[in-house]
Amino acid sequence: MPSAETGPRTLYDKVFSSHVVNEQDDGTCLIYIDRHLVHEVTSPQAFEGLKNAGRPVRRPDCTLVTVDHNIPTTSRKNFKNAADFIEETDSRLQCTTLEENVKDFGLTYFGMGDKRQGIVHIIGPEQGFTLPGTTVVCGDSHTSTHGAFGALAFGIGTSEVEHVLATQTLLTRRSKNMRVQVNGELAPGVTSKDVVLHIIGVIGTAGGTGAVIEFCGSVIRNLSMEARMSICNMSIEGGARAGMIAPDDTTFEYLKGRPLAPKEGSAEWNRAVSYWSSLKSDADAKFDIDVQLDGRDIIPTVSWGTSPQDVVPITGVVPGPDDFDDENRKVACKRALEYMGLTAGTPMKEIPVDKVFIGSCTNGRIEDLRAVAKVVKGRKIAANIKHAMIVPGSGLVKQKAESEGLDKIFTDAGFDWREAGCSMCLGMNPDILSPKERCASTSNRNFEGRQGAQGRTHLMSPAMAATAAIVGKLADVREHVSTSPILSKVQPKVDVAAEAVDSPVTEDELDRVLDLPADNEPHANTSAGSGASGGTGLPKFTTLKGIAAPLDRSNVDTDAIIPKQFLKTIKRTGLGSAAFYELRFHPDGTENPDFILNQGIYRNAKILVVTGPNFGCGSSREHAPWALLDFGIKCIIAPSFADIFFNNTFKNGMLPIVISDEAALKKIADEARAGNEVEVDLVNQEVKDAQGNKIVGFDVDGFRKHCLVNGLDDIGLTLQMEDKIRTFETKRSLETPWLDGSGYLRRGKRGATMVEAAPVPKTNRGDVKGEPLEW
Repeated sequence: MPSAETGPRTLYDKVFSSHVVNEQDDGTCLIYIDRHLVHEVTSPQAFEGLKNAGRPVRRPDCTLVTVDHNIPTTSRKNFKNAADFIEETDSRLQCTTLEENVKDFGLTYFGMGDKRQGIVHIIGPEQGFTLPGTTVVCGDSHTSTHGAFGALAFGIGTSEVEHVLATQTLLTRRSKNMRVQVNGELAPGVTSKDVVLHIIGVIGTAGGTGAVIEFCGSVIRNLSMEARMSICNMSIEGGARAGMIAPDDTTFEYLKGRPLAPKEGSAEWNRAVSYWSSLKSDADAKFDIDVQLDGRDIIPTVSWGTSPQDVVPITGVVPGPDDFDDENRKVACKRALEYMGLTAGTPMKEIPVDKVFIGSCTNGRIEDLRAVAKVVKGRKIAANIKHAMIVPGSGLVKQKAESEGLDKIFTDAGFDWREAGCSMCLGMNPDILSPKERCASTSNRNFEGRQGAQGRTHLMSPAMAATAAIVGKLADVREHVSTSPILSKVQPKVDVAAEAVDSPVTEDELDRVLDLPADNEPHANTSAGSGASGGTGLPKFTTLKGIAAPLDRSNVDTDAIIPKQFLKTIKRTGLGSAAFYELRFHPDGTENPDFILNQGIYRNAKILVVTGPNFGCGSSREHAPWALLDFGIKCIIAPSFADIFFNNTFKNGMLPIVISDEAALKKIADEARAGNEVEVDLVNQEVKDAQGNKIVGFDVDGFRKHCLVNGLDDIGLTLQMEDKIRTFETKRSLETPWLDGSGYLRRGKRGATMVEAAPVPKTNRGDVKGEPLEW
């Protein structure tokens, strides 16, 4: 949607400005959301909030739902329904709750019996649901993937999931502009995963904090769409709010024929492409941060530690604390080496591997699987590899791989060929590592316990992971395959035209089209509730006085704040016992007396004083602030925060305070170490000692302060702007009509929350090798 603003602008500026519904004097913006992807982990509490407040989903035609995180990736040959198929009680409950919510709110759903089911960040682009120039959100931090299309795509917390469902908008502020240019050419064997790991190694996991990164340069332009998605996927690991790549002919070619994209050759398609072509940064646009890299400097890259910034070339060695100048990095390195069971100076190519995982929203697409097949064809996995699994990112990727015979190449080599899902990327389903097992993984995070308690993860490209499986240890793909580039430069056009079908006539027909669960069980989440979700607001936050616990750590990630095994809940409460679980408890369940929250008065801490930077990095899941709040902590003081966590705390009536002055932060930490109470005065924006003496002042966003002090409900405030939202929607329909529901998302006479028609592509089981895949 064109903007009236003039002057040189970045790609991010253009997309953001075109979605502003309202802007307050303090810079707080209400932006319209074009596309909302929903999965089972971060949505149940949001739907419960809607039910408690009696609110509908505003735009079902802009919402697409699937299951991916919890589901088993074992054979679905005997699948009948999720309730019978999923063995784990908590996983089953999240999935069946989602199905109930889908039915209650009339949403389009790709369930486990639908060949289009898959990881949200793979099915969105597959279906043409992701389009250039759109705003895309999901309760998942790797929503940044969709930025590869020139969309502004970012992860949100559950409170914001509820906000989008209810209002189709979000409250936010403008981000900084950051540009990462990668020029030159990539050497043979170097892939997009190597590029993004190299970038994160250069800028660090907090390098993009507060910014949206635009990736550009000749290396980026020469990447296929699938490779671009891998780049943008991991922009969140560099601390960025989002990553974006300007759309071009490669983008448009990819979108041709997708079921939810404008029909190729139509007037609407031509109009859309004309607009999409304008989505690029102006030549003289200004960037707050500018990083220049040479593609020729990038070689296959592998992680060695417990943060995505802990990377080295495969030809390098494991670093030691003395290799870092920053004191926080020295401490983190020492801890990471201990956790990973590595010794500084060990050549990376001498590190043996126990398991191999190929998949995830980063590398679960057909090009990734083709790269793996090129490496393993005619070979066998090494004898020391306990298990090597390949998990396609969607049912359609699986179908396409099988139509090309890739599955036989994998199984002949000894790989386990699975069904679509998130799988071992975060180990919320049965696909996990055992303690101290080492995994060559194509996923996006190597946090402690990410793939299983005490599991050790090395991040790398699909080709590198495949090579590790064949060699039995970390290895350089360039030494084991011919030296032709693995990356495809252009995505070949696939015939993806969807076949139209007649509109369903009966409720049974509608259910079959949507893969909805049978409505024969009582619905969950119908009890009355209170808090922000129920529209009754939050407790007012004016002053807070209590024990402050000092935490001397940097880059404390959301997996450390609450491990993923505790995410399988459909409630916001009861997570306090899980806070910092793997730091508070030994593997045998006994308390770790060294951890601060297990010590004396700190068991009752109300304030957490973190002396290291980048607290809350990692996932967008709101479970981290829920766990802290349930534990009793209402305020976190730190030198810096990850963007999404920072935002999520406010949504729960908590206050994150940034104290960048090291001397002032030390004074607060010293009070905490002495066991003295600390007072946080939000009204006057001061941190005080127990006697009421000011230690330091702090800044806080005016609108957020107003909401905290008055205990205001974001959704209730936003709904007061109904006229502005409706006016924006009317203009949006006129200027970008392709963004209103189409295909199986189209709404009609059945009502605002019911699906009228669902053209489903003809089934192509891939029985004939080389037969075109219909999406």
